[in-house]
Amino acid sequence: MEIKKLIQDGKTALGIEFGSTRIKAVLVDENNLPIASGSHEWENRLENGIWTYSEQDIAAGLQDVYAKLKRDVKEKYGVTLKKIGAMGISAMMHGYLVFDKKDKLLVPFRTWRNNNAAEAANKLTELFNYNIPARWSVAHLYQAILNKEPHIKDIAFQTTLEGYVHWLLTGEKVIGVGEASGMFPVDPVTKQYYPKMLKQFNELIKGKVPFKAEDILPKILVAGENAGALSKSGAKFLDPEGDLESGIPFCPPEGDAGTGMVATNSIKPRTGNVSAGTSVFAMIVLEKELSKPYPEIDLVTTPVGDLVGMVHCNNCTSDLNAWVNVFGEFASLAGLDIPKWKLYDLLYFEGEKGDKDCGGLLSYNYVSGENITEVNAGRPLFVRTPDSKFTLANMMRSHLYSAFATLKVGCDIMLKEEGVKLDKITGHGGIFKTERVGQSFLAAALGVPVTLMKTAGEGGAWGMAVLANYLIQKGKGEELSDYLEEKVFAGQEGITLAPDPENEKGFEAFTERYKRGLPIVRQAVENMD
Repeated sequence: MEIKKLIQDGKTALGIEFGSTRIKAVLVDENNLPIASGSHEWENRLENGIWTYSEQDIAAGLQDVYAKLKRDVKEKYGVTLKKIGAMGISAMMHGYLVFDKKDKLLVPFRTWRNNNAAEAANKLTELFNYNIPARWSVAHLYQAILNKEPHIKDIAFQTTLEGYVHWLLTGEKVIGVGEASGMFPVDPVTKQYYPKMLKQFNELIKGKVPFKAEDILPKILVAGENAGALSKSGAKFLDPEGDLESGIPFCPPEGDAGTGMVATNSIKPRTGNVSAGTSVFAMIVLEKELSKPYPEIDLVTTPVGDLVGMVHCNNCTSDLNAWVNVFGEFASLAGLDIPKWKLYDLLYFEGEKGDKDCGGLLSYNYVSGENITEVNAGRPLFVRTPDSKFTLANMMRSHLYSAFATLKVGCDIMLKEEGVKLDKITGHGGIFKTERVGQSFLAAALGVPVTLMKTAGEGGAWGMAVLANYLIQKGKGEELSDYLEEKVFAGQEGITLAPDPENEKGFEAFTERYKRGLPIVRQAVENMD
């Protein structure tokens, strides 16, 4: 009855996150406890060589996930959702969405998964003396300019997926500082785009396009700032049944990296988190700038603008899932009805029994290209020598190691070469659902203890709802880090696993073999259509 009254009074917060394979909505109470949710499955598609989701996919997914949340509220509490205290939109980071002055999408959405802007990224990295990854929005923009694509003359606004959905619902062309830092470099002192780099970029594109970068980029806001309100048309779009009231305040839209930091209480210096799903990335909050730019490390910010070293890998669980599905097919063929969760548990636990170095087996999980290891396209591979110990346990362990191997290559630069200090790292994402296995292998990969929080399963949509709640409650003068520490995570239990020294040695041996074998994958890209 208490929750029912909270919902009726609008004392709730809603976070919606567009992940790679699922859109999720989480409604929380004043204490950030989830009270209702909805989810919608979707898949990107490869069209004309570009990984994309259509405008129709985005709209249908948004409406469906809200409808399911609304239904969940009705079934659990017997009330129709009409009022919400605050809302926030999150999505997979970066990518390329550009519109003309009539708000028409000029080319299909180019997601973070595309590696077609490497030339532009390299040139901008050299110009700025600052690492610009190929998936960043400015790299996509400059690549389109280099390619002399016809649409570039008509660009009036550029944003990312969550910026687009936020704009759709509120009419505001804004972005959270964490996501902004993956569009164009952001100064962690001013929390705004670097003026020097804006000037350099504008000189670079002068005469090629009729705009300056600052004219088309969204306005930057930090966590706790008001980012507009749900418009009447936005309310009608989100809830075509017409029950949802307009005027709901919105917090700044953030990328899944930012919501992951919030969901794992990892926004203070010397903390970090690893988000592991279709892609995997580590976010480590830095005490100071790195000694030099590294192509493997992106410099982005927390939702309040503090500097973060980010290692982003395009591939994590997709190939692993494909192998689990093959074993599921075999189980069906054998007349066994094994639930998917049990299949994962059986195979992951078997992987624990394998040799520490996977018995000489080698797995590459590259469903798509991987910038860190300079592999230009997806070619998942499983490789062994005649004398490798080819067992189910070693095979599964190699696939699980492979999910974190590229991440380790990038993180080793920060932790070993730059001496970055980490007090804790928190993991979240689907690979950790099976108890202990993914967590212990990540600890071995990074050489630091890994903590899983009970809330980690709620993911970025919950983290976005927390940021929406912070918007409402920020009037009390709390910094976001204090709010998380005292109001969100106080008293929460976490399970921490320290790295096992033997697993660490085994992972090191696997990684050395993994790095030596990379030319095999590059040859597969060249010779296997």
